Amino acid sequence: MTITVNENSVWYHGSDKRLDILRAGSTITVWRELAEAFSHKPTQLIFDDDGKIEHNGVKEGYLYIIDEHIDINNDIYRHPNSTMDENAEFLTKRPLKLRLIAQLQ
Repeated sequence: MTITVNENSVWYHGSDKRLDILRAGSTITVWRELAEAFSHKPTQLIFDDDGKIEHNGVKEGYLYIIDEHIDINNDIYRHPNSTMDENAEFLTKRPLKLRLIAQLQ
C-alpha cells in the first residue's frame, strides 16, 4: 500500500484517553483509519494491500488531528521499529497541540 506524506498532510493520533497535548515520542499517522484502530488499544492489528484494517481492540477511543503545522523534516521521524508499510507510522520529536475530532465506540 502506498502512503504519501507531504507538508500539507493531515496528521492523526488515536488514543483511549482525552488529551490536549501530544507528548514527544508519540505515534502519529496520515492514515486516519490506522489512528482510529490504534485508539482502541489492540494487541493485534492487520491490514491488507487495500488498506482494510482488522484489530482486536475493544476500548472506547478518541481520534485527534494535530492542530498545528508539522515540519516533516524536523518535527517527526519514521517509527524505527514499525512493521507496517513505509510512511504508515511516525514518532514526534516535540509536544504537539491536539484537537479532538471524534469519539469512537
